[in-house]
Amino acid sequence: MEFLDTTYYGNTIQQWLISLSIILFVVLLGKVVYWIFSKTVKAFTRKTKTKLDDIIVDLIEEPIVFMLMASGIWFAFTLLTLPEAFSSAINNSLNILIAILVGWLLVRLFDALYEGILQPWSEKTENDLDDQLLPILRKGVRLIIWLMAIIIGLNNAGYNVGALLAGLGIGGLAFALAAKDTVSNIFGGFTIFADQPFRINDRVQIDGYDGTIIEIGVRSTRLKTLAGRIVTIPNSTFTDAPVENVSREPSRKIILDLGLTYDTSADNMELAMQALKDINQNNAHTEEKTIVSFNGFGDFAMNIMFIYYIKSGESIADTQTEINLEILRQFNSKGLEFAFPTQTLYNIEAS
Repeated sequence: MEFLDTTYYGNTIQQWLISLSIILFVVLLGKVVYWIFSKTVKAFTRKTKTKLDDIIVDLIEEPIVFMLMASGIWFAFTLLTLPEAFSSAINNSLNILIAILVGWLLVRLFDALYEGILQPWSEKTENDLDDQLLPILRKGVRLIIWLMAIIIGLNNAGYNVGALLAGLGIGGLAFALAAKDTVSNIFGGFTIFADQPFRINDRVQIDGYDGTIIEIGVRSTRLKTLAGRIVTIPNSTFTDAPVENVSREPSRKIILDLGLTYDTSADNMELAMQALKDINQNNAHTEEKTIVSFNGFGDFAMNIMFIYYIKSGESIADTQTEINLEILRQFNSKGLEFAFPTQTLYNIEAS
């Protein structure tokens, strides 16, 4: 067929059709491979005892499909005679793309290793240090893989990576000044790991925030406040400001002042104080030690000071609620009345 030998842009129609057919074929092949992963390979891995193969298959299927398609497209273009500049641009772009896809595959493989082996191992250990270091290790390895992929891709595309890196040195001083806070935060992160003023799941108070540590990163730390909000705090803050680790306190001291009316008898005052001691004794979340004292006469009440200690790790809010409700029940059942501000008015009639 003569029309197939007709030349357009340096290639015959037959060459264009062959290249286009290859591109369409690899796109279709990519979809078939993706379907095989989804239906066949995943069905097989679900039957195995380990979850690692499920994680690996789930993470690598997309990079493999894209690498297959990119390789097919590259091969299709090699069959064509293209202008030097256009051909060079395509080859360079594909070289960079393939390097990035390989990096993506390696990152996914490392993620599978992390989720399937390293993370379960760290959860079984009693030491919390590995729980804090592993997320940083994960971010560091991923960053190194991506940097290597970009450098290799640029090098394969014909760029002088050494010259590019040397050129970055010109703006090194400006970059250092701009990155001052970042460097400070990173050193703050290392200080946190070295001194361990807190760990994940510890409740801390710092810089006006009160909450539970949920993530410790290289640059910042995240905590969840008592109101449920997520707050991200730069690590340098922890080196510059005092940190109160509430979770590491042996117990939490609670001081409660109660006022009874002035018509309360001495016997009933003793009854009230004994009730407070019993309430503390019967609560599983408080320490045995307690202080109950009839400590003064106020303007409108006789005051009882009740000091108790909530055990470490117990919920402060929940324990206070339990104690206060039990005080209310006990005092009501014993006929003990709480005082409130009152005043007596004397009306003197003129004679």
